[in-house]
Amino acid sequence: MSAVELRGFGWRHAGRKAWAVRGVDLRVERGERVLLLGPSGAGKSTLLAALAGLLADDSGEREGTVEIDGLDTRKARERVGIVFQDPESQLVMSRAGDDVAFGLENRGVPRAEIWPRVVAALRAVGFDHPVDRSTAALSGGEKQRLALAGALALRPDLLLLDEPTANLDPVGASLVRSSLRAVPPDTTVIMVEHRLEPVMPFVDRVVVLAPGGGVVASGSPGSVFGRLGPSLAADGIWVPGQPLPPPRRAPALAGDELLTADQLALSPRLAPISARVRAGEALAVVGPNGIGKSTLALLLGGLLRPSSGQVVASSLLAGRDAARPPHAWRAAALASRIGSVFQDPEHQFVASTVYDELAVGPRRLGLPLPVVDSLLSRLRLDHLARANPYTLSGGEARRLSVATALAAAPRVLVLDEPTFGQDRRTWIELVDLLASLRDEGHGLVTVTHDLEFADALADRRMAL
Repeated sequence: MSAVELRGFGWRHAGRKAWAVRGVDLRVERGERVLLLGPSGAGKSTLLAALAGLLADDSGEREGTVEIDGLDTRKARERVGIVFQDPESQLVMSRAGDDVAFGLENRGVPRAEIWPRVVAALRAVGFDHPVDRSTAALSGGEKQRLALAGALALRPDLLLLDEPTANLDPVGASLVRSSLRAVPPDTTVIMVEHRLEPVMPFVDRVVVLAPGGGVVASGSPGSVFGRLGPSLAADGIWVPGQPLPPPRRAPALAGDELLTADQLALSPRLAPISARVRAGEALAVVGPNGIGKSTLALLLGGLLRPSSGQVVASSLLAGRDAARPPHAWRAAALASRIGSVFQDPEHQFVASTVYDELAVGPRRLGLPLPVVDSLLSRLRLDHLARANPYTLSGGEARRLSVATALAAAPRVLVLDEPTFGQDRRTWIELVDLLASLRDEGHGLVTVTHDLEFADALADRRMAL
């Protein structure tokens, strides 16, 4: 009997007209390693949630069946381990070791076995902090590694991975991919990833979902990419070997300094650092997880008060406020001059629809609303205008968070992992959009682990 079988499966979120995924017929044999592909919004994360038995009947409309060895997945949750796109959605304890032990305790694992399994799982994913490390003190990538350790410690029959390396630096991503070799051969693995070359050695089969519903391709990576590579790339899938457009370099030398950071620090999250953000320049901030990149972004964006040092932005604000640091500005003044895109998109959503979310800034600042329709179209969110932001896929939520910052037309834009969860087509469109803003004289700061993105856009890199 197959380990996993879907027959005519579909799911529509409550309050949505369009189906998140529909018409999926798929059979995955026990022990297979399957890579699930499709453009952003094709329903990959929804399908994984269904396989994990996490789609409650009162939260949407279901079609068809999803089973593990003939048992409805809602009755087989204890056989499944899952790592979500957002690791914070599954971290429940204040200390790292306790978080991994939590699932084992709930499964009734004997006490003597729990901590050896916790330590082994943490070692497998390259988590080098002590077991009493505070989860609140971890970077996004470290939290994702911890979430994976929690899933591996359960020794599930079916392991579901929703972009497990998206928030990791190259070293951390390599450690996570290496840890997959330790998965027992009879464990079925279904993985969603956007960047494919590094995971190809772990994959037996590729399954491609169509945005409109159903499976459009299934087979070995060589056969699927050999037959459909160019068309899949055109649809937004990161097909190995398909070239990206050439880098977009600034057409002129950088202009005036818009932000100046002198010995900026936030103890203990960021050691003192100095930086400059210039008009007409894209600065990429790179470095390993936990080094303080996101903290630097929040400080530059005026969203945190530094423990020492200062940010000067006198050229962005006139009058007596010009001498004040950005963290002391009024909210409207800050949003219209320095826009921020958080690492977690949902941390900045405040409205009940995508359209209203985009309109928050323009309405507060008295800007014309046609900018909302323009951004919806440019970032391919127009068909989701009436959707709740919290029902979007990871890639769609990231595009919305970028669009909300752009809607207020700030002179400086600070983006934390802007390409997380993006398919190939939207990645190219995002690079083009940001390059156009840079060329119009805006100053850009991008915190990123995506070195291809830095190569394509950045005029200057700062490595922490």
